[in-house]
Amino acid sequence: MGRQYDTPTIVTSCLAISLTILYFVLPEALHFTLTVFIAASWFLAAICWLALKSTQYMHRFEAHEHEEKKKLTSHSSGQTLQMTSNQISQAKSELNAELDSLRSSLKNKDDEIESLKSEISNLNTLVEIEKLKVDLANLKTLAAKESNKKKK
Repeated sequence: MGRQYDTPTIVTSCLAISLTILYFVLPEALHFTLTVFIAASWFLAAICWLALKSTQYMHRFEAHEHEEKKKLTSHSSGQTLQMTSNQISQAKSELNAELDSLRSSLKNKDDEIESLKSEISNLNTLVEIEKLKVDLANLKTLAAKESNKKKK
């Protein structure tokens, strides 16, 4: 990969250089304004240069990944051509058997979930019954207190 030049980097660098030269040519009344513009242009040139270096750095790794993908593709296509129909049918039957076992385990899990749901509803019913018992006991206590008050 040869040296890459980035147009924005070149343009902003030329602008910064020309403004720097103009600083020494133009009258002193414009020096403050030119100082601001020069600082901004050199800052932009530095940012463009950093962006260029970042792009070059990232593309270096992308080229490496692209080569690996090509190698993987070429190896996998070679394996596909070498498989016989018997191997394909054997792999298909193995995958079907695995799929059936997964389906049966999924059905077992669904049954287990349904039983857990029924247990939860039973527990909710038991909790409600206990709440009713507590409420009944509280009512009995209140009734006893009121009957004691009436007796006195």
